[in-house]
Amino acid sequence: MSQQAAQVETLFLHEHGEEFRVAAHRDGERLFHGILELKETDAGPRPRRLRVKDGTSEELRSPDQFVDLARRAARIRISEQTAPLARERIREMLDAYQIEAKVVRTCRLCASDGRYSPITSETAIETDDETICPECARQQLDRELAFKGSISGDARDRLEELLLEVQDLDRVTNLLSGQLDPDLTKFDEISATVDEVDPVRVDSLDLHPGMQQHLESRFDTLLPVQSLAVEHGATEGRDQLVVSATATGKTLIGEMAGIDRVLNNKGTMLFLVPLVALANQKYEQFQDRYGDMVDVSLRVGASRIADEGGRFDPEADVIVGTYEGIDHALRTGKDLGTVGTVVIDEVHTLGEDERGHRLDGLISRLKYYCESGGAPDSGDTQWIYLSATVGNPGQLADQLRATLIEFEERPVPIERHVTFADGREKIETEKKLVKRAFDNKSSKGYRGQTIIFTNSRRRCHQISRKLEYSSAPYHAGLDNRKRQRVERQFADQDLAAVVTTAALAAGVDFPASQVIFDSLAMGIEWLTVQEFSQMLGRAGRPDYHDKGTVYMLVEPDCSYHNSMEMTEDEVAFKLLKGEMEPVITRYDEGAAVEETLANVTVAGKQAKRLNDRMVGEVPTKHALGKLLEYEFIDGLSPTPLGRAVTRHFLAPNEAFQLLDGIRKGQHPYEIVADMELRDEH
Repeated sequence: MSQQAAQVETLFLHEHGEEFRVAAHRDGERLFHGILELKETDAGPRPRRLRVKDGTSEELRSPDQFVDLARRAARIRISEQTAPLARERIREMLDAYQIEAKVVRTCRLCASDGRYSPITSETAIETDDETICPECARQQLDRELAFKGSISGDARDRLEELLLEVQDLDRVTNLLSGQLDPDLTKFDEISATVDEVDPVRVDSLDLHPGMQQHLESRFDTLLPVQSLAVEHGATEGRDQLVVSATATGKTLIGEMAGIDRVLNNKGTMLFLVPLVALANQKYEQFQDRYGDMVDVSLRVGASRIADEGGRFDPEADVIVGTYEGIDHALRTGKDLGTVGTVVIDEVHTLGEDERGHRLDGLISRLKYYCESGGAPDSGDTQWIYLSATVGNPGQLADQLRATLIEFEERPVPIERHVTFADGREKIETEKKLVKRAFDNKSSKGYRGQTIIFTNSRRRCHQISRKLEYSSAPYHAGLDNRKRQRVERQFADQDLAAVVTTAALAAGVDFPASQVIFDSLAMGIEWLTVQEFSQMLGRAGRPDYHDKGTVYMLVEPDCSYHNSMEMTEDEVAFKLLKGEMEPVITRYDEGAAVEETLANVTVAGKQAKRLNDRMVGEVPTKHALGKLLEYEFIDGLSPTPLGRAVTRHFLAPNEAFQLLDGIRKGQHPYEIVADMELRDEH
């Protein structure tokens, strides 16, 4: 005991019923601890005995050994949590031996376990009307997390960071139940940025009088990204890749160039988008804005069966279409007239696994069509590519042989928030967020409106039914009339929220102030950083809102399909901290065979040239060998089977599954059901 006493830095005392816990520490480590009993004497309180703990056993020591220990300790500390009367007793006892002691604020949980853990205003964590040390707070947080299920390292680190920042355990654990404490849920803020660009005056443009007058009736000056595009030849026929955030005015660049060329008899304008819903929306906008100057037509995927009620006119001045709708026209030898301008919206789709190769092939086939006589002068078609999110803009611009127009302005700041909730709690949280947004108006006089992104059509309806304020589901399963009604109601501020699938995120034009991620998945795939950035960019419009707000509602230890390797809490912080992925088109064997077959169908012997200039690297020799093996081509001409396969956008495995079902005499419904089941597995 005497050797230990000489080495003791701190002797710590804490009330323990009628007794006192005693702990000896050196270099932050506990040397031993025990229980001190006092007795009352005529001279005042004195040590009765010291019981030193050793695991589950105790060793009885004499009172003199405690006094010797106290005299040799560098300092003696008494827990502030010790009751005043008990504190006075221990002080009186120590004073009798001329031993000084100081009362300090300590962690009760540590003290109760015989550990000395002083806390200050900078380190104290509040919980249940008391203060504890950070280590005990972490342990309690860990217990809460274990109760909720597994949680990723990044999510745990975030919660611990908040715990030390706000010093309130209850506030932090409330986040695990979907509580909306904005000081805690806020992850960061993407500031509004303004690049200095001299605006181009609209009256200085040298456009066709019809387009010139139209623009002058709407604007005095162009927005910065529009001004940059004009300065670099957008209205002079130059090919451009325009990369700029949502709501910065990219679309008008394509409109200015395309409509002007139409009015100057330089060929039809094609405006191409990835989704039917977006094509319908753009078609209506073009009709409203330019219908008195040009004929506008619509060509979407459904045009393979019927021309959307007769809205497709191949001789129209402007054709708004989906990638698939125009590609089908090329694959089946339709005449698109003379094409003067092609605008490819959402060109970052080139990087998507499922649709990237098809857009890559479409661009190559459409360029071949234009060069082969489908342009006013061979090779004279202007190409404008638009995107809000590209991780490798310079490389992509080179691959597309276009001038890069990159503008990094964000018109309004965006706050990004993270909170934790399970599936049931998420809807309750969404109710609160939608209500809070809609109950407030911006300085421009607009109510806050919300887009909720989720991962299935069924979930869209489930959420929409349970929101207290007016809302509507919005997904590809709705017909065009219903979608247009939702768009109109949202624009008129008759809806507080729309609930949509992540698959419809690209380009859908809802002027929302708030975006909520009910799920971080698109179907059974986790969102990429690019998709996430595209979707959160829908929050906040400069003409409507003062800022945008994004909420990620994260379910710890959750995945939506057994093929998903990560959990939602892991994905959340990967998305928040991740860098934009480069747009790269990758070809597996099936994609290479599908695009090479389409190129053979469109260009015959020129198919290799079409393959060679695509953005992705296509193994042409291998693909041609497979096409011959599958009897999809004969020489460099498609067989009747090959034409059927490419006409219906079938991958080789899908074609063989169909053929197998037909040969077995299966009912068409059975064949489709088998194909759906195969896709799921």
